[in-house]
Amino acid sequence: MTSLSLLLWIALGISLQLALWLGISFWQHWLGYLALRGGGPEATPVLPVAAAVLPAASAAWSGFREFRVERRVIEDAAQSICSFYLAPTDGETLPPFLPGQFLTFRLDLPTTSGETEQIVRCYSLSDAPRPDAFRISVKRVPAPPGSDLPPGRSSNHLHERVGVGSILQVRAPGGHFHIDGGSAPVVLIGGGIGITPMLSMLNWCLEQQPGREIWLFYGVRNSREPIMKAQLENLATSHPDFHLRLCFSDPLPEDLAGRDYHHHGRVDIVLLRQELPLRPYHFYICGPTPMMASLVGGLEDWGVPDERIHFEAFGPASIPRRQVAPAPVVPEGASDIVVTFAKSGKQLPWQAAAGSLLEFAEAHGIVVDTGCRAGGCGTCQTTILAGEVSYRAPPDFDPEPGSCLLCASSPKTSVTLEA
Repeated sequence: MTSLSLLLWIALGISLQLALWLGISFWQHWLGYLALRGGGPEATPVLPVAAAVLPAASAAWSGFREFRVERRVIEDAAQSICSFYLAPTDGETLPPFLPGQFLTFRLDLPTTSGETEQIVRCYSLSDAPRPDAFRISVKRVPAPPGSDLPPGRSSNHLHERVGVGSILQVRAPGGHFHIDGGSAPVVLIGGGIGITPMLSMLNWCLEQQPGREIWLFYGVRNSREPIMKAQLENLATSHPDFHLRLCFSDPLPEDLAGRDYHHHGRVDIVLLRQELPLRPYHFYICGPTPMMASLVGGLEDWGVPDERIHFEAFGPASIPRRQVAPAPVVPEGASDIVVTFAKSGKQLPWQAAAGSLLEFAEAHGIVVDTGCRAGGCGTCQTTILAGEVSYRAPPDFDPEPGSCLLCASSPKTSVTLEA
């Protein structure tokens, strides 16, 4: 055998080994991709985790109930986020809620004339269910820089005027954004104050399913903004299946990578693809609308099935989704739809450009009590006397039979409303 022949045989052997390695690698990644889409075995075995039974989602009480502020805790270095621990004044044990749900508050705010004005606002619960108290964590919303807009009324009221011993009117926990009790691995993504429902989900999971694989990606600007950072780091240390990733988009000069944060930049699909093994995760997202819109679209492009992408936004229709059912066909004669407001004595031809029935009513001088204006609080619930309405997206608040939420609905047929 000549030297050239020997060299060719060696080259052929190396090529075969390389081809075999590439083939095995491709097959493993292909299996992982199928698992991600829910259509095949997982690339990496997931240890079995027992499913947990979630509490019933029905409202624990009707209307508003009195709660006393038992404790206040400032949670961040910037002192812009305060946790309020709320206990019922009647002393009764609190029923459990679904981790990720929110509370609805009716607040009496002072006006410049010396009177009070009632407003309704929703705040996510930020802890696992407890029998004696609820916890919400509220960020003070300042006035936008360079704008004539005022600061957030409810958040500033809570920070400045609600102290230990204050009494608040609270509606039972509600909302359809909550973690499931299954065993599938989960990825929790919180941007800014959007971390609050993720804390509720995380704490519940670690208590009820300590072996469940959990990733938490928490995005803020710098070290002055994370809340409960020490607690999160302690949880990550004591629970090997919990993986914490702090992401700073604009670190301070004294912030050190590896000590204060894990990733320099925003939480985006590139980071998720770099960090996450290929597994059939369920993704739960809450944060600024641009972040959620980017992540929802990026996860869809990655092949994550629609049913594994969950997000919280008061007004979920603002987040575009590609994998949705076709838009309902507008019924023939839709231009002849008439909306009748019984109490106001007004009968008006419907204009689709109005958006929601609430906006349509306000455009015609009809006063309707409102709160979140996005289907979350139920303040604009109105009785339907005749006809049907439809929703662009399922509202978080479940209206009573025979009624609708004006802020999230539009007429499907000519309709008569009690307003």
